[in-house]
Amino acid sequence: MIYSENVLLCLTIPLLITVLFLRDTPRKVIEAFILGMIICLVSGYISGFAKIASGMSAEDTAIYVSPLIEETMKLLPVLFTMYVLEDGDSELFLTSVASGAGFATFENICYLLSGSETRLSFVLIRGFAVGTMHIASMILLAGTIIIERRYDAVSLPALAGALAMSSTLHGLYNLLVSEPGLFSAIGYAMPFGIAVLLYIAFNMNIGPYLRGEEEIKK
Repeated sequence: MIYSENVLLCLTIPLLITVLFLRDTPRKVIEAFILGMIICLVSGYISGFAKIASGMSAEDTAIYVSPLIEETMKLLPVLFTMYVLEDGDSELFLTSVASGAGFATFENICYLLSGSETRLSFVLIRGFAVGTMHIASMILLAGTIIIERRYDAVSLPALAGALAMSSTLHGLYNLLVSEPGLFSAIGYAMPFGIAVLLYIAFNMNIGPYLRGEEEIKK
């Protein structure tokens, strides 16, 4: 048995010390990364409570409940950055991606320390699949909100739509990998495939637009 809180402390303390010596973008990246790890831990608490309260199995909880909980929690720093700090698109995008990376990193570390799987092949799959999925979902979530804000279309239904998109991606991944064979292989490949498409998009004119560097070309 591992204690996730202990893991969080061991990872966070060196990062907090590092933050003291940094400024501007590097500091914001590390702060958002730490926030992502904290969100991962809190999401685990909520999902565990939901599992017990609903009487669902661990697999059903992972498929039907956890994606919505985790994506909702990951949305909170985006909303905080947008409405409380009133940061621009670039800062909002940075916070989203860095917090997604922190979430994915902490989840993978806790999973590996639990001893569930130690094969190198599975570790690589875990990194490329689960790790990439959390980052990709945050890019889609933040990108959608940024586009909505550019067109003055941010509203509760619009935010709910962005959340539904990221939750659907997350839930679909969990559903596919729960089935062995072809479906599992498709699930593991899906996040990396989406990341490749996003990378291609970012090497066109969409990336600078989402980061707030320029207006999108018609």
